[in-house]
Amino acid sequence: MAKSALITGITGQDGSYLAELLLAKGYKVFGAVRRLSTPNYSRIEHIRDQIEIIDADLSDQLSLIHAIEKSEPCEVYNLAAQSFVATSWQQAILTGDCTGLGVTRMLEAVKIVDPKIRFYQASSSEMYGKVRETPQSEDTPFYPRSPYAVAKVYGHYITLNYRESYGMYCVSGILFNHESPRRGIEFVTRKITDAVARIKLGKQKHLLLGNTDAKRDWGFAKDYVEAMWLMLQQDLPDDYVIATGEAHSVEEFCRLAFERVGLNYKDHVKTDERFMRPAEVDLLCGDASKAHRQLGWKPATTLKELVHLMTDADLELQRRS
Repeated sequence: MAKSALITGITGQDGSYLAELLLAKGYKVFGAVRRLSTPNYSRIEHIRDQIEIIDADLSDQLSLIHAIEKSEPCEVYNLAAQSFVATSWQQAILTGDCTGLGVTRMLEAVKIVDPKIRFYQASSSEMYGKVRETPQSEDTPFYPRSPYAVAKVYGHYITLNYRESYGMYCVSGILFNHESPRRGIEFVTRKITDAVARIKLGKQKHLLLGNTDAKRDWGFAKDYVEAMWLMLQQDLPDDYVIATGEAHSVEEFCRLAFERVGLNYKDHVKTDERFMRPAEVDLLCGDASKAHRQLGWKPATTLKELVHLMTDADLELQRRS
């Protein structure tokens, strides 16, 4: 009998890549999707006929219980969240409820329906915030610097508490920034590659950014979802940092993207105070040595390859439109 999995956030970047991975491994895949007047299935349209969508919302406990009862999963991947840092400052209470308390509701649903289900929680490198050490490992203390990061810290620790208190198989993947052509346009990497394509085609003149000195550890989302799956295949549950171990600035990302289309980023990139964070996170760089040792996982895509992949995809998208 094929294994089954329930993915919250299946219509997002990570959810779509994870769904593809699980289907390739022979899973029956269910996706929990919040009911919207105009649902966006664009990232999973090519596999829509291979997965089953269930209406559920992280703010509604009963709907989560029903989703687990209907899908009867062996594994639950909780990827849904209000995941945009900038928005979390404008919608702090919503972010706390969805990104933080929503994790507790998912864990409670699993505990009520079948506590033997294996549970994955999407933690974030943003939890490290004002970093205490570089690189950051599983033992580095958290210092969150946004409502989003604070909510993620709550989700991380409540997952640990359910593991230790109820003996459930619950793990958290502390994923550092991971990007792809499926990244939302509101995230800085996709904002850059989309603008590069538009500038190259004469549709736009300048790209306005906030702090271009900020450094991040960027990887390819398709590589990272494999790590999620590997975490749920181990004998014992544990938490893992997933990262490349290399930090690069926003400015360097810009340079690589503009060079891909034969342009100099200095001619087009401008700083705008509107895009500065109230509390900046200057440097994030992960130590994924534990994942290397215990999961056998390593990133397969370099930053340059990732930037080229995203830039090429946005150039093609803009040409078609």
